[in-house]
Amino acid sequence: MNWDRIEGRWQQARGKVREQWGRLTDDDLNIIAGKRDQLAGFLRRRYGATRDAIERQIREFESRIAGVR
Repeated sequence: MNWDRIEGRWQQARGKVREQWGRLTDDDLNIIAGKRDQLAGFLRRRYGATRDAIERQIREFESRIAGVR
C-alpha cells in the first residue's frame, strides 16, 4: 500500500497503528497525523530501535494492511 493512502485514511489507520505499536499515545497519533517520517521518529524514541529496524516494521505494516479498506 502506498503510504499516501494510509495518510489519507489516517483516522481508520490509526487504530491499526495503535494495535501494532501500543506504546504510542493518542497525543502521539494526533501529532503523527499520518506522516510516515513522524511515525518513524516516534517509534524510534518509544521503542529505542534502530532506524533500519523501524523502517522494516513500517514496511511490514504497510504490506499487512494493504488489503484493509
